[in-house]
Amino acid sequence: QTRSSGINAEYGESGDRLTRAAKVLEQLTGQSPVYSKARYTVRSFGIRRNEKIACHVTVRGDKALEILERGLKVKEYELKRKNFSNTGSFGFGIQEHIDLGLKYDPSTGIYGMDFTSYLTAQDTAWRSARRSAPRLVTSTRSPRPTPSSGSRRSSRASSLDEPS
Repeated sequence: QTRSSGINAEYGESGDRLTRAAKVLEQLTGQSPVYSKARYTVRSFGIRRNEKIACHVTVRGDKALEILERGLKVKEYELKRKNFSNTGSFGFGIQEHIDLGLKYDPSTGIYGMDFTSYLTAQDTAWRSARRSAPRLVTSTRSPRPTPSSGSRRSSRASSLDEPS
């Protein structure tokens, strides 16, 4: 079951190109995207701290499934093993947004984007149950049995280490 799906568009620069990419995400999802800022100044990349460098949208419910279906259709429903995480979530990227069925606008250009899908199990009650399980206090635990407390082997039993 899909919990949520995220669509990310990173460009590494602020300005007109990023705002056009945000418009593409808004056309695709019907939601206004959120901008991400750079944490540090990196001179070699030409970005400054707190400069807007990316935008992303988180979509949930039926809309997420619809957009994810369109993205997987572009990939021909085939993903590599490395696209999946240990928890079952997965992600992939597409090169051109027009493959999703959006119309090409010469003033906008062509943008690629990354899709990330976070999955959840049908029954996740075990997570909260395990978290709230009562803990045993160390003083209530029974002591480890010692060889003198009756856990000796019978005389006919032998281990592999002992010679017969």
